[in-house]
Amino acid sequence: MSIMKGKKGLIMGVANERSIAWGIAKTLADHGAELAFSYQNEGFKKRLIPLMDSIKANKFYECDVSKDINETNSIENMFNKILEGWDEIDFVVHALAYSDKEELKGKYVNCSRENFLKSLDVSAFSFTRTAKSAFPLMFSKGGSLLTLSYLGAQRTTPNYNVMGVAKSALEASIKYLAMDLGKNNIRVNGLSAGPVKTLAGAAISGARHVYRYSESVAPLNFNPELNEIGNSALYLISDLSSGVTGNIHHVDGGLHSVAIPKSSDLE
Repeated sequence: MSIMKGKKGLIMGVANERSIAWGIAKTLADHGAELAFSYQNEGFKKRLIPLMDSIKANKFYECDVSKDINETNSIENMFNKILEGWDEIDFVVHALAYSDKEELKGKYVNCSRENFLKSLDVSAFSFTRTAKSAFPLMFSKGGSLLTLSYLGAQRTTPNYNVMGVAKSALEASIKYLAMDLGKNNIRVNGLSAGPVKTLAGAAISGARHVYRYSESVAPLNFNPELNEIGNSALYLISDLSSGVTGNIHHVDGGLHSVAIPKSSDLE
């Protein structure tokens, strides 16, 4: 239970105790990692503090990934603050995404330009900025960068709309970042989880239908639990996956492998 002993890292995107980011954080902490957290605003901070206390973590930083580089609480300024406490880090978990929930229903073709640009900025480009900012803290001995995707990046799923486009951009970014940073022993991977009952997932119209469909069609006949996602993240972040980069790892009961389900699965 000490595979992460001596490792330090940042978790970005914990919303509450049911969020995937927290499931990952709890697993890493249970295996010995020392964690710091970012939060977007005071509302998220209030929910984050008790969770941090439960794993005896005490480093947290306000960060709004939509802020420009020189603005207070930008990604870049957050990493400058991290440098004041840590000389280096071993990993970053990026679990951030955004879209106007009013556009996570109906047709993608009706997506507004404003929401398209903001969704791509927060959900995809923020990971590239995070990687660039984390690089100096990983330069000496390497590290691991992990972000979260979803099957809607590769195939259409109901009402996922612009988030599917944003996640596609994120998955392409993973490959290019892996190529850029690999010579410095920095690995970059994505974890694509099946439907989980989270605050973010609830914002997508028809989420219950997607959850039930995935559960019935996936070869393992279930949607993943947070501990299962956390275990996969542990693999991708730890030295167990020292030879793995540029990869999208699915934790969805095998749903991603199904093209046309059996008719009996739909009855």
